[in-house]
Amino acid sequence: MSMTDPIADLLTRIRNAVQAGHRQVDVPASGLKRDVARILHENYYIRGWRSIDDNRQGILRVYLKYTDQDTPVFHELTRVSRPGRRVYVPADRIPRIRNGLGIAILSTSSGLMTDQEARRHKVGGEVLCSVW
Repeated sequence: MSMTDPIADLLTRIRNAVQAGHRQVDVPASGLKRDVARILHENYYIRGWRSIDDNRQGILRVYLKYTDQDTPVFHELTRVSRPGRRVYVPADRIPRIRNGLGIAILSTSSGLMTDQEARRHKVGGEVLCSVW
């Protein structure tokens, strides 16, 4: 069965694993998912990630991050642009998530980047998801 929205699947698996209290979650790997995991790691929303070769598509193992009280470090992980409704923004209309407390991940002509990086480079693109 083919998957129509792999980014939504990644975000849902992360949300479900956090809800269940898991420390890691495995998802089918792809380059786009690796880039999303890299951005989440660079912005301290996950502890880390690594690619595991399984002689097929590969597995992306995401290590989840919790506070000392075992609460997740993010409150919300939301898919913004979907296959049925794409959301594109120009550089001057990039959304601020919770007044700068969260991040939006954008797919731009220069690759995947956060909303802050896109504003700095003055480039717009497709808003993939928001994290707060």
